[in-house]
Amino acid sequence: MTNMTTATAHVHRDDVGSKMGMWLFLFTELILFGGLFIIYAVYRFKYPDQFQLAAKELDTLVGTVNTIILLTSSLTVALSITAIQQGKKHLSILLVGMTVILASAFLANKYFEWSHKISVGIYPQSPELLNKPPGEILYFGLYYVMTGLHALHVIIGMIVLIFSIVFIAKGKINQNSYVKLEAGGLYWHLVDIIWIFLFPLFYLIS
Repeated sequence: MTNMTTATAHVHRDDVGSKMGMWLFLFTELILFGGLFIIYAVYRFKYPDQFQLAAKELDTLVGTVNTIILLTSSLTVALSITAIQQGKKHLSILLVGMTVILASAFLANKYFEWSHKISVGIYPQSPELLNKPPGEILYFGLYYVMTGLHALHVIIGMIVLIFSIVFIAKGKINQNSYVKLEAGGLYWHLVDIIWIFLFPLFYLIS
């Protein structure tokens, strides 16, 4: 009986440690994007009119659709955790799969958006962009860096969620052990939160 209690306590400490480690990792990610947000704020304060003019080059509808996609994906990944807690393995797999599909749709929209910008000559160091005022050059530089870094995080999140599907299917993530899925869900929520900040900064400037 004592051995069983000790083993249970040991598992509990591991779970708590894993969660703490994940929160610390997420905190470092927030610091990274927080620094970029500060840089954005400084340059927007310096070139408010040029930032506003540059923002008109972006398609607000595409940004809105991507926001809806990511918000929905946050819901599906949260529901997947609830499903596994209730022992609904197949439903959890389905919901994580839906999250991955939604992430793919987000990246597809971002690909077409970037492709259009590049096709009209708006990309870093392009002659078209370099002929614009300094504020617009900085705006699009920050746009590509920040949305590109966010897209990289989306890809990493998709990989994490795909591994989660495999672990659920193999029973490594189950009703009694779902910390890995919770960690993946936390990471995905971070990706969504970052986009919630990026969307108004770049698409809704007024």
